[in-house]
Amino acid sequence: MVTDSRCAGAIPCYLNDNGECVATDDWMCTRPQWTHEHQLRVVTLCSGYDSQCLALDALKEHYPSFDYDLVAWAEFDPASKQPIEKQPAVKAHNALFPQWAGRNLGDITKIDWAQLDIECDLLFYSTPCQSISSAGLQHGFAEGSGTRSSIIWNVRDAVIHLRPKFLILENVKDMVSRKFLPTFNLWQLELERLGYVNHANILNALDFGIPQNRQRVFLVSIRMDGLEAFDGGCAYNWPRPFPLKRVLKDMLEENVDAKYYLSDASIERLTRNLVKCNREELTRDIGGAARTVCAQSYKMTTFDNYIGDD
Repeated sequence: MVTDSRCAGAIPCYLNDNGECVATDDWMCTRPQWTHEHQLRVVTLCSGYDSQCLALDALKEHYPSFDYDLVAWAEFDPASKQPIEKQPAVKAHNALFPQWAGRNLGDITKIDWAQLDIECDLLFYSTPCQSISSAGLQHGFAEGSGTRSSIIWNVRDAVIHLRPKFLILENVKDMVSRKFLPTFNLWQLELERLGYVNHANILNALDFGIPQNRQRVFLVSIRMDGLEAFDGGCAYNWPRPFPLKRVLKDMLEENVDAKYYLSDASIERLTRNLVKCNREELTRDIGGAARTVCAQSYKMTTFDNYIGDD
C-alpha cells in the first residue's frame, strides 16, 4: 500500500484491549460526519446477506450518534431458477434487513444507473469470486471475458453515476495473485481515472478476533474531489492486528442436529483419503482455528472443518 503524495494526513486510531479500533481525540464521537439527521448513504452490490451492514450496525453500537441508510442493494443469482425474492441470498438479506426489502435492484448488469435518483456516500462491492478463487477454474475477471467475476466492470457505471465518496471492494486473495494482479491493477487504474485514490491490502480474519484462517483482499478507494467529507484527506490507516483470544471451541454450538454428523461410511471414506493427502488427523483441533470456510469445502477432505464429539 502506498499513500498518494497529493493527499496528506490520516485519521489517527488505535486498538483497545478488546481489539476495537478507536479514533484518537474521539474523532467519530466529537466530530461525527454521519448522524441520525444526516445518515451515511450506503449502496451494496453483489450484496449477499450484506455482512457489510452488520458491520455498520456494530459501529452504531460503539458510536450511538452514528447512523446510516442502505439506499439501494443489488443481489441476484443468474443460475437460480427461483424468482428473485425466493433466491437464498435475497431471502437471507430480507430476513436480516426487512426494512430494506424493497430496495433490491437485482442484476447489476441490467441496472440503468442514470435513471435512478440515488445519492451515495459509500459503495460496497463484493463481486463473485468463482472465476478467481483457487477452488474454481480461475478463468479470471478480464473486462469483456463473460466470466461471473468479470461483472466487477459493471460496477464502473455505478461509480460514474453515483460518484460515491468511498468505495470498498472485498474478494478472495487470489485476485492479487501473480495470475490476476495485472487485471486487478487495470481495475485500480480505471478507478484512478475516475478520480479515486486506492489503498489495497490483504487482511486475515485470524488477526481480527475470528478463529478462522480467512485471507481476503480489500481495496479502499477515496474520491479526491470529495475530501471535505473526510478529515484525513484521502490517506487511510489500516486496522492493526491483535492477538486472537477466541478459538474454534468458543464458536461451536452445544446442541447440534444429528443431520450434521458424518455417517460411519463417510468417516471411513474420508479417513482413507487422508493417506492420499498425507494427512494424519481428520478432525480439527478445537483449541485452534478453523480452515477457510468455502461453499465447496465439504467435498474436499483437506479443506473441511470436521469436529469430533470428544
